[in-house]
Amino acid sequence: MAVPIMGPVQARQDVTISYWLWDNNQLPAYTECADQFMESNPGITVEIEQLGWGDYWSSIQSGFITGDAPDVFTNHLAKYPEFVALEQLVDIQPLVERDGVPTDIYYPGLADLWVKDGARYGLPKDWDTVAVVYNADMLEAAGIDPATMDEWTWNPEDGGTFEQIVAQLTLDANGNNGLSPDFDKENVVQYGFADDWPTAAGYGQTSYSVFTASTGWAYNNGLWGNEYYYDDPRFAQTIQWIADLWLKKGFVPPYEDVSGLGYFALFQSGKVAMTTDGSWMIGSYLGSEFPVGFGRLPIGPEGRKSMFNGLADSIWVGSEHQEEAWQWVKYLSSADCQNIVGQSGVVFPAIPEAADLSLQVRADAGIDVSAFTLQAAEEGGTFLFPITDFGGEITVIMQEAMDRIALGEVDAETALKEANEEVNALFE
Repeated sequence: MAVPIMGPVQARQDVTISYWLWDNNQLPAYTECADQFMESNPGITVEIEQLGWGDYWSSIQSGFITGDAPDVFTNHLAKYPEFVALEQLVDIQPLVERDGVPTDIYYPGLADLWVKDGARYGLPKDWDTVAVVYNADMLEAAGIDPATMDEWTWNPEDGGTFEQIVAQLTLDANGNNGLSPDFDKENVVQYGFADDWPTAAGYGQTSYSVFTASTGWAYNNGLWGNEYYYDDPRFAQTIQWIADLWLKKGFVPPYEDVSGLGYFALFQSGKVAMTTDGSWMIGSYLGSEFPVGFGRLPIGPEGRKSMFNGLADSIWVGSEHQEEAWQWVKYLSSADCQNIVGQSGVVFPAIPEAADLSLQVRADAGIDVSAFTLQAAEEGGTFLFPITDFGGEITVIMQEAMDRIALGEVDAETALKEANEEVNALFE
């Protein structure tokens, strides 16, 4: 059921609203947005709080119960269906219509992601795609030209030229790479690749999804769908290929390292040559102690594919200042704020002109991040986040299945068939 906005039409004076976000890298830009907003709206004070990803969501959910959730918070597509089901979000569609706020100024599809049954629960703030991140020194030492990524290929049968390069970048203690018959997979000092697929549960946004989607596989039967396809042979074959990169070949770090230290820490420590990650992580990788580059995803059987995700700001139904919160949300989704965010270069805003500013900031600094924007612009190059009910339950089910596969306890086909039955039973 859509929750209508409550309270007066006119914003009150001398009101303080709270705004939460999880990304520390974006805090300076949104602080500047808040300063500009408060200058134009002297009766409203915006207090911003930033929490880490895990603490953020637990605090949001506990705040719903205790009554001290923020007035406005950055929302994620994996989380918001549950919040809608719990009736914790304000339907802002009547306000969009009342104030004549355009919803066609964003990248195509982004605004639609936040609509269910005619109710709207956010306006787009940014978007992201996935690309390959690589250690430039390691590629140079292996004699690999990064331009190879413009044409490299992948398939679930033999991994294509992508797997060959991963193997070439993997070194054992004796200096043998993964292509050598003398390669010792039990004594690896440099891995060719790592991502977060074992801990990515049901979505694999920055990891397995770029491979599984490139086979033509889809998560489910569409936006707000009620049937998942985790038992599809293409999905199972791809997940098994990923698992075998360490279970059989030793080209990627073992499960305990990825689930414990994390793929980002492994990359930063110089243990891994390549990974895949989202565009919001560009700044974090540029903080590495070695030169980093961003390359195109490998071309799969059905082309290059990246999840196209976007965040939005939502209003909590328990806010006592919903009109003022709406004024802030409306500003956050406008070109005025998104241009500020774009000029920070941290993320790509939802409005194309603001995203161009972000791209230019990086280009001016000599950093080529076009792998992300080219993917977004490529025809058929993106697919949307699979928004459905029961996101939390799906995550638990799929995480257990992925853990068993990663540990070699069961093959992907068997584990995913069982998991898919559990997932689809949620919708019965």
